[in-house]
Amino acid sequence: MKTRKNNIVRAVCLVIVLLAAVTARAQTTSVGQTADNDGVRNSFDRSRVENGKRVEQVQMYLHDQQYKIELVDDKMTKLFVNGKEIPAGSWDEYSGTITAIREQIKENRLQAARNEEQAKRNQLQAQKNEEQAVRNQEQQVRNQEQVEKNRAQEKLNETQAQRNEEQAVRNQEQQVRNQEQAEKNQEQAVRNELQAKKNQEQAEANERFIKSITADLVADKIIRDENSLNDLTLNGDEMIVNGVKQPAETHKKYIEKYSRFSGSSFSFSNHGIVEGH
Repeated sequence: MKTRKNNIVRAVCLVIVLLAAVTARAQTTSVGQTADNDGVRNSFDRSRVENGKRVEQVQMYLHDQQYKIELVDDKMTKLFVNGKEIPAGSWDEYSGTITAIREQIKENRLQAARNEEQAKRNQLQAQKNEEQAVRNQEQQVRNQEQVEKNRAQEKLNETQAQRNEEQAVRNQEQQVRNQEQAEKNQEQAVRNELQAKKNQEQAEANERFIKSITADLVADKIIRDENSLNDLTLNGDEMIVNGVKQPAETHKKYIEKYSRFSGSSFSFSNHGIVEGH
């Protein structure tokens, strides 16, 4: 029994070396089969689906010894040595061989997946090459079209040159009009400057008025301080401070002091001043 186990161990080692050398030659078929035969040994790996489960048979010949296992969803269900089924209770005696076979199955699957991926990449590259060839042909057509367009453009350029000469005449005429407009703009700038001065004077007057009426509102305790005034409306009919309508006596006092708003309306807010007449 000990000699038999030693032979099995040596056989497993040789199986691993030989299978590693031919892994790249392993192929899959539509029925899920891989096979190899180098004259010294023969192995195959078949798989199929039964009742929704993956059934796989793996067989190896080595040193006149035949090893065959059957797996269902990667779980070993049968073991044969030289055509003789080994009871499950004796499988431990072949644990090394079983492990080696399982490792080789795993490697075969990985190699098959790599081969399939490479085939996909090759197919994709072939498709890209074909598409590039089409693009090259299309580019040649576009190049020829561009040559024709360039010739047409030369004619257009000649026409455009003539138009440019005509435009140059119009540009000179426009320069004369621009000079006239520049003089008008200068006159308008003078008027704008005068208006800006008036606006500045009005802004200063408004600021003085706001300070004056704000001081009155603080003195009359209508607002807490000069920073508390948010909005103000004063006209001949009413007086509203920060959204609160003031009593008639207060309205009368302020409309008499600021009588210029008795017949008009004044409004103030944090956003600015609006004065109507």
